Amino acid sequence: MGEHMIIPAHGGFKKLRSFAVSLAVHDGTVIFCERFIRKTSRTRDQMEQAARSGVQNIVEGSLASGTSKKTELKLTNVARASLGELIQDYQDYLRQRGLQIWDKDSRIVLAMRRRLAGRLPPPQNAPYPDKVSHQAQEFLDEPLLAALTAMRIKPAETCANIMLCLTNQASFLLGRQLKRLEKDFLEKGGITERMYHARSRSRQGGVREPAAPWNPEARALGMSDTSDMSDYSDLSDMSDTSDTSDTSDMSDYSDLSDMSDTSDTSDTSDLSDYSDLSDTSDTSDTSDLSDQSDTSPF
Repeated sequence: MGEHMIIPAHGGFKKLRSFAVSLAVHDGTVIFCERFIRKTSRTRDQMEQAARSGVQNIVEGSLASGTSKKTELKLTNVARASLGELIQDYQDYLRQRGLQIWDKDSRIVLAMRRRLAGRLPPPQNAPYPDKVSHQAQEFLDEPLLAALTAMRIKPAETCANIMLCLTNQASFLLGRQLKRLEKDFLEKGGITERMYHARSRSRQGGVREPAAPWNPEARALGMSDTSDMSDYSDLSDMSDTSDTSDTSDMSDYSDLSDMSDTSDTSDTSDLSDYSDLSDTSDTSDTSDLSDQSDTSPF
């Protein structure tokens, strides 16, 4: 029955790992700006808006997916682009203040990545996560909550690098999500095709529709009823969102193989499986972090 629905199940963004990590990025950015950036700074507003955009466009795209895969693709790509802007803001903050951008393959960043993947226990001296709202507890797991707690007490360099790790992971997840959306659209099409096929099945099943008005001129010319095929406009332009091959160093933090959501995702618009996120990062070395601990800061 579900496969014959014109408007399929949709709006399951709460079960997406990309949504949870993006939500942590938004909350962490608000904390970072409150601690380290002046209230009157334009950069503060831009960073908070970029972080918010990353979350809200995931939500809007998921809710719109029932009637427009094109809209879902566009908004998911907007979310990823907003996170890319935020990554640059954190890198600029560190560079302009003479602070270090931790290499993605340094021991401390690798430890953070394992920690976020749930494969590393918290350090012995890690502070207990702050009390958070029930809503945050619903979406954020223990490593994400611990990262937000660290954002409240760690120095600026550590906090900015924590946010770089989180934001890169969220961006990588959205990149994989875009590729899956593109594949699903090519295989299953959009609402216009579903509407046409639904009407075709209805006619083949013997459900009669009101006869069209008698038109002797059209009948004499042998014209058939082609009204059902009149609108494929929903499929007219996918070129601006189909290019998802450019991950622009967003795959640096792709060690998320144990971060898949194993809950029932039947209502997530066919986005239930993004667990195959093996590490595809390069091994370039941009800084000497040999003196860093291999213990995660949260």
